[in-house]
Amino acid sequence: MLQPVGNHVLVKPLDKEEVTKFGIVLPDSAQQKPQEGTVVAVGHGKYMGESLITFEQIGVTKGAHIMYSKYGPTEIKIDNEDYFILDMDDILGVIS
Repeated sequence: MLQPVGNHVLVKPLDKEEVTKFGIVLPDSAQQKPQEGTVVAVGHGKYMGESLITFEQIGVTKGAHIMYSKYGPTEIKIDNEDYFILDMDDILGVIS
């Protein structure tokens, strides 16, 4: 598995919605990228001046369900599975 470094986090995105709640099937071109996912691994954090801000300090730990910026993630494939690598700043919040 990939271990992110620095202020990066590895996220498994939630599956895209292929059918609306009204039963309409959406083609790939009409589907939006998911903006929620599950944290798989985290880096050590980000330096702000002399202080290290860790993911744990902002409430982002392995297994957390997060919401992230639509335009921030880098898409990668590991063992034919889709994952995103995000910067700490691209994380919008933790969903409880």
